[in-house]
Amino acid sequence: MTRKGQALSVLIVSTLAFTVCFMVWMMFAVIGIPLKKTLGLNATEFGLLTAMPVLTGALSRVPLGIWTDKYGGRIVMAILMAVTVPAIWLMAYATQFWHFLVIGLFVGLAGGSFSVGTPYVARWFPKANQGFAMGVYGAGNSGAAVNKFVAPAILVAFGWTMVPQVYAAIMLGTLVLFWFFSYSDPAHRVPSHVTFTDQLKMLKNPKVLKYCQYYSIVFGGYVALSLWMVQYYVGEYGMDIRAAALLAACFALPGGVLRAVGGWLSDKYSAHAVTWWVMWVSWICLFLLSYPQTDFTIQTVNGPTTFHIGLNVYVFTLLMFVLGISWAFGKASVFKYISDEFPDNIGTVSGIVGLAGGLGGFILPIMFGALMDLTGIRSSAFMLMYGVVWVSLIWMYWTEVRRTELMGKNATEFALNG
Repeated sequence: MTRKGQALSVLIVSTLAFTVCFMVWMMFAVIGIPLKKTLGLNATEFGLLTAMPVLTGALSRVPLGIWTDKYGGRIVMAILMAVTVPAIWLMAYATQFWHFLVIGLFVGLAGGSFSVGTPYVARWFPKANQGFAMGVYGAGNSGAAVNKFVAPAILVAFGWTMVPQVYAAIMLGTLVLFWFFSYSDPAHRVPSHVTFTDQLKMLKNPKVLKYCQYYSIVFGGYVALSLWMVQYYVGEYGMDIRAAALLAACFALPGGVLRAVGGWLSDKYSAHAVTWWVMWVSWICLFLLSYPQTDFTIQTVNGPTTFHIGLNVYVFTLLMFVLGISWAFGKASVFKYISDEFPDNIGTVSGIVGLAGGLGGFILPIMFGALMDLTGIRSSAFMLMYGVVWVSLIWMYWTEVRRTELMGKNATEFALNG
């Protein structure tokens, strides 16, 4: 097979593998609903349950990224997928809250697949096309939406215990396909004299820390809301689990699939331009989503009149759809920053930034639950995210936008080259 054919094959099977890994990683977003009722969990405990796989998925990203640089993405991805299969299967036999937390930690390793596949795929393509290639691979985030289509159907037909058993079989089948249709190129590995410590020195780079902040929103927020939205629809709008999962997929699906478009836009208009607009669109959407259902009474000349302000399910879903598209573009643009700034350490830096995004996805659902238990306001989750986006907008303004010539002869050049 030609080099171009190998690159295309690697991209296709790697994206498939990542989609399945992400689907497994988000399993609790659906099966957590009956488990919450069965185990009698409050909102904080439910947040911890859904977030547990995200923790190991996040923490494993840095070492997995480093091992990918050193040993190659094909072998690392295959071993990672193989390790998760027994843990996924065992989930069906858990009965206590702590069982799910412990097994969830092992299942969560599937989430580390992102920092394996990103450098693995990127190195098969020329620099001018790396943003698009990483965007296509990153579209595997749509596994969160696939989970919302597949898991509710299995759950309603056979009970929640069948979901992990089916997912274990799917993961095993995907592993076989990946192994037979992927390739390895020794030239893609980082030279052996580069040590673990040398690679971790990237953590001292202020640009890496800034990209971590950006990614904690566009990816961490995406993971957190993907886990949280099904139960949000059930609680806020009184829907059954299948309808709730379907509407939640309106956020998760574009948030994954359109990542490739974000990669193409970042290649064409620069990572900076795309990320700046992503943050502003996020700010507007989250401001509107934050407003709780409110009834208030005012005194008029005809007596007291009561008004209701709040998002109905259609407007809410539309805003979530727009937010999902925005974050899809943002996830791709952040990694375009990385491929531009750190071409020789994509694996390491993507692992570090991925870790930040994953930790955001772990911490946010727990904070969502704690805020809801504390305030009794479901939209407090969006209030929290609104504040986080403010931080990124301010940081981005002071480090990038303030130094940009918006008018004049250099403005076009910056917009095109970043």
